[in-house]
Amino acid sequence: MSLRCYNCKEEIFLSSTENIARSEECPKCYVNLRACRMCDFYDKNSYNECREPMAERIVDKEKPNFCDFYKINTGINKEQVKNDALAAANALFKK
Repeated sequence: MSLRCYNCKEEIFLSSTENIARSEECPKCYVNLRACRMCDFYDKNSYNECREPMAERIVDKEKPNFCDFYKINTGINKEQVKNDALAAANALFKK
């Protein structure tokens, strides 16, 4: 399974994304992978920057934590998808 580091954007290959250890780090920049910033529920526009309403509040989103709802974000970068769709729409309706 591959994913991208939120800090350096390096592609990381993991054997399993089911159980990410708290000590798991990016091999290039050494930031923790089991941090809110790497979670699928992380959303800087949501309350407490988390879309999971039952999750406890975690102040530092870049430090490893014990959140029970943690799910590694292996999907496509949602911000990039949004920007690509906007660019396609602008190109379509360009005068």
